[in-house]
Amino acid sequence: MGVLSKDVHERLRVEPDTRARLEDRDPGWKGGPTLKALLRDGREDDAREHLGGLVERLSDAQERLWASDRYALLVIFQAMDAAGKDGTIEHVFSGVNPQGVHVSSFKQPSAEELDHDFLWRCVTRLPERGRIGVFNRSYYEEVLVVRVHPEFLDAQRLPDRPGGKRLWKQRYESINALERHLDRNGTKVVKFFLHVSKREQKERFLARLDEPDKRWKFSVGDVDERAFWDDYQRAYEDAISATSTPWAPWYVIPADHKFVMRALVAGVLIDTLDGLGLEFPAVGEDKMAELAEARRRLEAE
Repeated sequence: MGVLSKDVHERLRVEPDTRARLEDRDPGWKGGPTLKALLRDGREDDAREHLGGLVERLSDAQERLWASDRYALLVIFQAMDAAGKDGTIEHVFSGVNPQGVHVSSFKQPSAEELDHDFLWRCVTRLPERGRIGVFNRSYYEEVLVVRVHPEFLDAQRLPDRPGGKRLWKQRYESINALERHLDRNGTKVVKFFLHVSKREQKERFLARLDEPDKRWKFSVGDVDERAFWDDYQRAYEDAISATSTPWAPWYVIPADHKFVMRALVAGVLIDTLDGLGLEFPAVGEDKMAELAEARRRLEAE
């Protein structure tokens, strides 16, 4: 039985060839009766225990991934500022063996990265078999931030740059082709859009200003980007709608309640790994004989 019910998966997942209408998805949804109950006053310990149990299950699933050495898992996080990418990555993967997970964060591209195609810098950090690779932002920035601020394209020096929507359509096609290739070769791709409301983003920005230990996170540029909120929502809707596929689905995760967001992300990841049917490698007769001999020698010391 999965961590999340079929209904919850269907509510979160964006089906192929459907429009991801963000205005129809509630950023404040509390995740169903179980998670909603754990949000009530006085149940903070229960909520932490619940999330801790999910983290433990994810750790077990990652061990099977590592031991089987057949698949890799690529996890992509995209979101508006202050939606909770860093905190979700920290809490959800807190119990996973550090040898089995690697987090890559993608910010403004370097001069070297700009001299390559827009997928290159992310491709160089894809996870190897047995590992989980986490992308904090990704090549999707090239159809999100760059779409909202097309002036960034000048630095990419593209030959014969298509005009209008053709460029974004071509990039969606390239992304889908890459993710299809990865899936065919054993890298499962799961993508999360952490869906925070504009009101909640404002509250989190104010909290960063009010709390001394959070002020380092604040950037005036984040406030400037709020002026482009509607443009970003359209860019996200278009990108998610064009690239949510059977082999690399998008999940729109309500992000106004941090505990719910983290629990839902953990649940999707556990169910994804469990769905691979991975088991620890079986030990054959020859190996059992070697182990028996090792035991005999140790006990004889």
